[in-house]
Amino acid sequence: MCRFYDCDLQPFKQNTILIKERYNDMGLFSFTQEIAVDLGTANTIIIHNDKIVIDEPSVVALDTKTQKLMAVGETAREMRGKVHEGIKTVRPLRDGVIADFNAAELMIRGMIKKVSQKNHWFSPALRMVVCIPSGSTEVEIRAVRDSSEHAGGRDVYMIYEPMAAALGIGIDVLAPEGNMIVDIGGGTTEIAVISLGGIVSNKSIRIAGDDLTEDIREHMRRAHNVKVGERTAELIKIHVGSALSELDSPPDDYIVHGPNQMTALPMEVPVSYQEICNCIEKSISKIEAAVLSALEQTPPELYSDIVKNGIYLAGGGALLRGLDRRLTDKIGIPFHVADDPLHAVAKGTGVALKNIKRFKFLKR
Repeated sequence: MCRFYDCDLQPFKQNTILIKERYNDMGLFSFTQEIAVDLGTANTIIIHNDKIVIDEPSVVALDTKTQKLMAVGETAREMRGKVHEGIKTVRPLRDGVIADFNAAELMIRGMIKKVSQKNHWFSPALRMVVCIPSGSTEVEIRAVRDSSEHAGGRDVYMIYEPMAAALGIGIDVLAPEGNMIVDIGGGTTEIAVISLGGIVSNKSIRIAGDDLTEDIREHMRRAHNVKVGERTAELIKIHVGSALSELDSPPDDYIVHGPNQMTALPMEVPVSYQEICNCIEKSISKIEAAVLSALEQTPPELYSDIVKNGIYLAGGGALLRGLDRRLTDKIGIPFHVADDPLHAVAKGTGVALKNIKRFKFLKR
């Protein structure tokens, strides 16, 4: 007869450990969850446990009467331009900073709720690292901090976007060596020289992806007399956007459908990459001028490092065809597009999350 205390308890102990580990992986026994947030003008990306768990447009749909959240992210973006008077769609961020505090808070809360549903959290305390433009004022920084805290963040740290982009690219930001980052997002272009864990010189201009999209909308209206929405202009930029008028492998013309502004009759307009290159020329020239301005402010020793290492391009704007070649030819320093430019800032924010105690440049 086998009494309880005579039985081998080892298999039972092993099973208990396995169950605990599995639930810990799910986040059920962890009271504090850690997330990294790239709060972008165009897209919001959230990283949890080294994985991108949210990558959706920075858009919310609100009930116009109650101001309650109806949809967030991709669902809200699909509603944009198609709503009735009872619903409004809002982009809470403009030019890289919070333009609508209430909508921003609802968006962050809605995105976090999506993550918690995927990971079976029970209303955890959140430790967050959120990235902000390097040209942010104290008021703008406070708006990000307050929105994050109201959305459930207990410990909120902030990191400047160029620093996050450098970490995401894989640069050793603590090394005594100069590296230049050009991060072309939706609302801002961030240009910074980084050395010894700090930003030595920086330039933040409010010319970026949204401005290129607006240039295309204006061009379609003037040149073709056709009215196109924001989403259509964005698709034109993705399919035939180019910084050069001559490409080695040019894309096919993109067919645009829209109403004639005079007659309201449907139109079909083919758009070429050369046409788009001409219409975004002014905005690209402003980005070039900003890079040159940042280089002028760079100390000589760091300048020589940049010439040796090249300049790194990140953000959605880095995907514009021929941009790296154009900048290299114009400035005379090689430009390198990051391996995953769209997610470089988010990945760098994730690296910062894992090194909160080590990285003294994080802001509280």
